[in-house]
Amino acid sequence: MGRPLVFEVLEKPATSCIIGLCSAIWFYIQKKNVGYSNVGLSYEAALDGHHWRLITSAFSHISVIHLVFNMSALWSLGVIEKLGHIGLGVEFYLQYTLVLVVLSGVLVLLLYHVLIQKFKLEYFRRVTAVGYSCVVFGWMTILAVKQPSSKLNLFGFLSLPISFAPFESLIFTSIIVPQASFIGHLSGIIVGYSIAWGLIHGMNNYWAVSILGWIILVFVFSLKQTGTIDISFIEIEHVSDSTLPTIGFPAAGNGRTLQMNALPFGASELV
Repeated sequence: MGRPLVFEVLEKPATSCIIGLCSAIWFYIQKKNVGYSNVGLSYEAALDGHHWRLITSAFSHISVIHLVFNMSALWSLGVIEKLGHIGLGVEFYLQYTLVLVVLSGVLVLLLYHVLIQKFKLEYFRRVTAVGYSCVVFGWMTILAVKQPSSKLNLFGFLSLPISFAPFESLIFTSIIVPQASFIGHLSGIIVGYSIAWGLIHGMNNYWAVSILGWIILVFVFSLKQTGTIDISFIEIEHVSDSTLPTIGFPAAGNGRTLQMNALPFGASELV
């Protein structure tokens, strides 16, 4: 018999919390009938100031198959939390999860920009990406470099050598999920190699908390600035001689209401 699940959860606290968060968001999306265009990341949305979508797109899943695949892979990758003796561990996992979420999303937008501006592929202007695969593929890549003898277990019965897992998983997801985003997965792999090879390094608790603080600040102000949600105690005023917003307290009735259909319906990619 296998070990009780509660012991596995205790050994993978960060992974378990992320899986719980993604599952809760998926349940909310299904219950409220929220479309991918309301939470996903697209080039046009980024240009319009919807920077908060870098975060919501990463933790949102529209398809249950997509959610199960990502969370199954993430659960297997939770072994990283137990590898403190080789420089990984829980702190490393949390710190670089922040890096993977932000940088992989930014890289997706940069690749879209190149495809649109240099190759005139206007299709990518309104492609909307959702899913945690960027981060999952990033951790696959990091583990493949740091401990190439590991295995990636999917759905409890499929086992892949971790050294080839990012590319094998890319093929597998392309078969079972036709809308899987090659660019999103590639972005996660690139950021993962950058971390594993030490090109991105130096993260500690101070920098992690600082980055988290900036993420929250940009998230809240971009929500307010785009009118996506009413935050009545914050008022952003555009000053003619300054590009920075000012904070004040608006008069009653000056707030904005929730706008669920901020973007036109367009193509989607699952990441």
